[in-house]
Amino acid sequence: MPPDNPQMGVEIAGLHLKNPVMTASGTFGYGGEFRDLVDLNRLGAIIVKGLSRQPAAGNPPPRIVETPCGMLNAIGLENIGIEAFRRTRLRFLRQFDTPVIVNLYGQQAEDYEALATIVEDEPAIAAVEVNISCPNVKAGGIAFGVVPETAAALTRRIRQRTAKPLIVKLSPNVTDIVPIAQAVAAAGADALSLINTITGMAVDIDTRRPKLANITGGLSGPAIRPVAVRMVWQAARAVEIPVIGIGGIMNHRDALEFLIAGASAVQVGTANFVNPATTMAIIDGLESYLQTREIADIKDLIGSLETERSD
Repeated sequence: MPPDNPQMGVEIAGLHLKNPVMTASGTFGYGGEFRDLVDLNRLGAIIVKGLSRQPAAGNPPPRIVETPCGMLNAIGLENIGIEAFRRTRLRFLRQFDTPVIVNLYGQQAEDYEALATIVEDEPAIAAVEVNISCPNVKAGGIAFGVVPETAAALTRRIRQRTAKPLIVKLSPNVTDIVPIAQAVAAAGADALSLINTITGMAVDIDTRRPKLANITGGLSGPAIRPVAVRMVWQAARAVEIPVIGIGGIMNHRDALEFLIAGASAVQVGTANFVNPATTMAIIDGLESYLQTREIADIKDLIGSLETERSD
């Protein structure tokens, strides 16, 4: 008989999640925006939109363009700032039995250090996810996350400022994800999340101008899922710490691809714009999958990919 109540819980760097379904930063606001659309208590974790030391206005519009099987965005990390978040949005999130993870970003290493210090003193924040795909102003505009040594150095500095579970979000805009994943893990990260968006561009053929005011933007949605699954598989084989999969997850079958490839949890992003209740459907779908296949624990699926031919 299939298990009536399969075990859905997973562990990420000592943090217990009731299920492996998390929200992706930048696609779920600060959580409260979805209060009437989603049962926030059912989520594995809520990851809020990226926060900086000071409020940020982001890029000028147009900032979003729909593309085949996805979307381009150049929001520019608009946010209310870490202190305003603590005073307002975090107060609302405290009432739920779901871990709150903050996504942090900066223009230079000192920004990340200051943010980590602030977060360390906030008990309502369960973990930290750092976006290392932002321009490193002191390095001439190069993103922190595209060079293993730079990514490791930044991770090490953040690690010194917080004892909370530290998740480092990796950029896919690199030749080889493995050395970066290994460098970040060795520098003290407790988990990795990947992938961030892929740099893309769209052109209006009538005006012969870019469709985004920023010219380029981040491509997300189902179009990038095969790339994301491949990178998650590579990273999970290369490090000993948990890997969280992100990229075009629209339903439970997509989530299962990542789990089987080696992800310990997943983040749902662009799908929240299409159907705000997608996370709920994915949780239901995962549970049903376990029941029908008589799998007692979802952890038995993690990294279960078989690549050797049986014949």
